[in-house]
Amino acid sequence: MRTITIKSKALTHNLNQVKQRAPQSKVLAMVKSNAYGHGVAAVLPALQQADGIGVATLTEALEARQLGWEKTIGLVEGAFTADEWQQAIDHEISCVIHHGPQLEWALQNVPPAGSATRVAWLKYNTGMNRLGFNAEGVLSAAKRLHKAGYQLILATHFANADDHDHPLNAMQIERFSSVLTTLKDTISPDIQGSLCNSAGIVNFPEHHYDWVRPGIILYGSSPVVDQSAQELDLQPAMEFSAQIIALQTVSANDAIGYGSRWRAKQDTRTALVSVGYGDGYPRVVTDDAYVTVMDANDSQSYCCPVIGRVAMDMIVIDISSAPESLAIDSKVMLWGDAPRVDEVAGHAGTISYELLCRLSIRPNRTQA
Repeated sequence: MRTITIKSKALTHNLNQVKQRAPQSKVLAMVKSNAYGHGVAAVLPALQQADGIGVATLTEALEARQLGWEKTIGLVEGAFTADEWQQAIDHEISCVIHHGPQLEWALQNVPPAGSATRVAWLKYNTGMNRLGFNAEGVLSAAKRLHKAGYQLILATHFANADDHDHPLNAMQIERFSSVLTTLKDTISPDIQGSLCNSAGIVNFPEHHYDWVRPGIILYGSSPVVDQSAQELDLQPAMEFSAQIIALQTVSANDAIGYGSRWRAKQDTRTALVSVGYGDGYPRVVTDDAYVTVMDANDSQSYCCPVIGRVAMDMIVIDISSAPESLAIDSKVMLWGDAPRVDEVAGHAGTISYELLCRLSIRPNRTQA
């Protein structure tokens, strides 16, 4: 059986870590892409102490409203059409405004006074060069939106916040600070700022401003290159596990799996595990990848290498280091406390975000 277990206490712990790091800021907890693969319905109860949540699409926003989330919802890519803008108004959703058409929809269809959609997140392109107005465009848009009655939050996005010393960070910070100061001085001192994502929260505590926008850090993965999740006191919010479904011993020089890539150097005890890339475990892991196998009482664990190619529905592991009493149905930890999802991502040449977001619907899901 393949099982994904979401740990509510870990989510709440990680949120509290963010709040301790940014005590003067409000928290917009990112739950886009189905809460980074964890499931929006599963994580919202654990994130009740956040000041709001961030989503990428209107569908995600409406799902959160249907699940009973009553606080701020920020649509971080904004409305895609004028009809979506109207739906955002109807459902009290706050939107990012990052290009001309969105600006015109907002000016032509102003929400009622007191509506959550009256809070507009104005996106400034400080160097990421994806979404957002340039400095001149931000100033012009801010004047028009403020005149129409909008409360403004200037927002931007770091391109390299995971690497504290990357030179573009200082440039982006300076550009953001300068424009925010100009907006406050020339339009309204009530204009707020939002600069930091997960990595920014860790690496730039002096630049948290009014809102921080944690994402991957909430789910227990490190957002920075020089500190592990353990060093940041983060707890894994997801446990991904499966079971041993068969045991066998392969003889010296026997090969295992597609392509016969792995070959036994000696007689080797192996186990087949009921999980594969059809579930979301990466096919391209290196020979350093491992899983943790639990004994019958879940009292002792054993580190076991993944051998041969990962298939759609199963992997093979070397259980030579485990006792011979290890049985079919023994629990196999693919990621959780050990290995951490960051480790698995490293063995697959990717990042934890991708592994979490691309999990399939096949594993059973539970809550702890």
